[in-house]
Amino acid sequence: MKGNANSKSNVIEPGGVDEYVKKCPKDIQPGLQDIRSAIRLAAPGATETLSYFQMPGYSYAGYDYNGMFAWFSFKGSYVRLHVRPPVLNDNIKHLGDYSTTKAVISFPANKAIPKALVQKLVKASIKAMKQKSKVA
Repeated sequence: MKGNANSKSNVIEPGGVDEYVKKCPKDIQPGLQDIRSAIRLAAPGATETLSYFQMPGYSYAGYDYNGMFAWFSFKGSYVRLHVRPPVLNDNIKHLGDYSTTKAVISFPANKAIPKALVQKLVKASIKAMKQKSKVA
């Protein structure tokens, strides 16, 4: 089941992220590697997997939603960070002019990834996940 994008199993298995990045356009790959390294710094020990969304995702065992708290992807000319709602709304003052949805922030692929912002949002997503589990 390693990196099986079609599985919604409760078991998160590592793998598939290197292959995902290699399949992306060459000009997008540096931005993907930058966002990947920023997520890993913010979430030491997290399991890195190709989630059933068919994008790289990060999890810690023992939490809702299979412990998934962050993902990254690309679309068009953007490298995107996906986090748990309400993280972006809670950090709106830090998002500047970046395009956002309820749970996705898009960074232009032709510009440097704001690693400090990515780390801040990932840490906030982990916190939101942990707080939600305390309430449940």
